[in-house]
Amino acid sequence: MKIAVVAVQGAFIEHEKILEKLGAECVELRKKEDLEQEYDGLVLPGGESTVQGKLLKELDMYDKLKEQIAQGMPVLATCAGMILLAEKVGNDERSYFKSLPVVVKRNAYGRQLGSFYVESEMKGMGIVPMTFIRAPYIESVSEGVDVLAQVGGHIVAVRYKNQLALSFHPELDQNLSIHQYFLQMFAG
Repeated sequence: MKIAVVAVQGAFIEHEKILEKLGAECVELRKKEDLEQEYDGLVLPGGESTVQGKLLKELDMYDKLKEQIAQGMPVLATCAGMILLAEKVGNDERSYFKSLPVVVKRNAYGRQLGSFYVESEMKGMGIVPMTFIRAPYIESVSEGVDVLAQVGGHIVAVRYKNQLALSFHPELDQNLSIHQYFLQMFAG
């Protein structure tokens, strides 16, 4: 199984290390030509969503990635990646792929100083560590979106068809269950 990790900005290497530990092969998507190779799934990492969205368009990668997601390629999106997928960003006029029918609030927990760590229940996975860094949360979901986790009354993890989106950074913790869940999405 080959997973493509968008590597234009953000915490992509950490995702690669976990996925490789679980037996997946990883490739980095840095330029348009990288999209020509075959891969089975996609990771949209944390980082800065505005910068990532701008770079994906400037590097002429945006349209191809949008098409792959729309055609059902499994995607794991963390933090900024979740903002890129969101149909609407409640506190920002910019939106990107618009493939995930949710409304997201950017920097919902405040700036860097508002970062925090909790362990909380995630549907189908039990208690998992959750590291939030300048994290968004989901304000509302449309029909068909499966809410997987909430923290403090806010939605922080969802699944919609082929898309798994998280407010937090599972790649920064030693727990492998979320990445395992993502790889299991390929089986059906």
